[in-house]
Amino acid sequence: MGTKQHPLVSVLLPVRDAADTLEDCLLSLAVQSLTDHEVIAVDDGSADGSGALLDDAARRDRRIRLLRTPPRGLVAALNLAAGEARAELLARMDADDLADERRLELQAARLRRDPETAILGCRVRVTALSGAPGAGMTSYADWQNGLVDHDAIARDLWVESPLVHPSVMLRAVALRGLGGYRDFAGPEDYDLWLRAAAAGLRFGKVPETLLDWRDRPGRLTRGDPRYRADRFRALKLEHLESGPLAGQRGVVIWGGGPIGKGWARALAGGGHRVEAFVEVDSRKLGGTIHGIPVVPVSGAAGYPGALHLAAVGQPGARARIREEAARLGLEDGRDLIAVA
Repeated sequence: MGTKQHPLVSVLLPVRDAADTLEDCLLSLAVQSLTDHEVIAVDDGSADGSGALLDDAARRDRRIRLLRTPPRGLVAALNLAAGEARAELLARMDADDLADERRLELQAARLRRDPETAILGCRVRVTALSGAPGAGMTSYADWQNGLVDHDAIARDLWVESPLVHPSVMLRAVALRGLGGYRDFAGPEDYDLWLRAAAAGLRFGKVPETLLDWRDRPGRLTRGDPRYRADRFRALKLEHLESGPLAGQRGVVIWGGGPIGKGWARALAGGGHRVEAFVEVDSRKLGGTIHGIPVVPVSGAAGYPGALHLAAVGQPGARARIREEAARLGLEDGRDLIAVA
């Protein structure tokens, strides 16, 4: 008898107390147009009946491989599932969400015809289990849905996570090469994207909307301290220090609002020298913020070798800063980086 071939896609599905959404999630995977897949479901110490639901599903569908652990957390569950996966392509999925029936097919087809892309997302639709989805989640989804090709994703990588984690399919060899997910007091997915970018891996996103990203009060991104804004900023600073900020490079911050001030405090706390704030508000020019001089756009050229941070919240303001910086000869991605 011949050896069974490995599936084309392995779905990494961590589960912790998701009984109210799990059945719909599993059904959306069961009816995928790409049938050559397996689901590595890790029951991470559920206490709400999720384990029984997974048992029933695995009996009905042999493509579901069920692993059980004590409650060890999301990263441990993901790394366990990735280690057990047999496919060359790994798709993330959360038990809260629903996959369009074409999701695995379209993402796998793109990765098979585009060998340069290692990490591939899709556009997402925000829905809510009850009531209306949160405005913050909706605006974030709209922003990341606008970043489709590698250049756009890389350009705004330091603003926010440019990929919704459960929408991603990536190459197993890429995840292994990065050492898997890192377990620390911060966002494991965003950390993976930053490490991937530093390693020179390419990103992409299929233009179709292939995931219903379902909002609910208990979702990790809402309540877990690892996903707070200060943890994201600390992680960005950590990666900037090993990349664009390596050495004793000074910093110029464009924007004297809350985002810029927050970055100034974080940079000072890390021993970095903030040389100036750049502002267009005439009332602030000539003054100081945290003892740092505030200069007009024309004065930004007076700090050779500095890393310029576009620290504003609105995409329109970000675009204007990029235009002004380009006129001053600052190269986007090398001399200027947009952050939030």
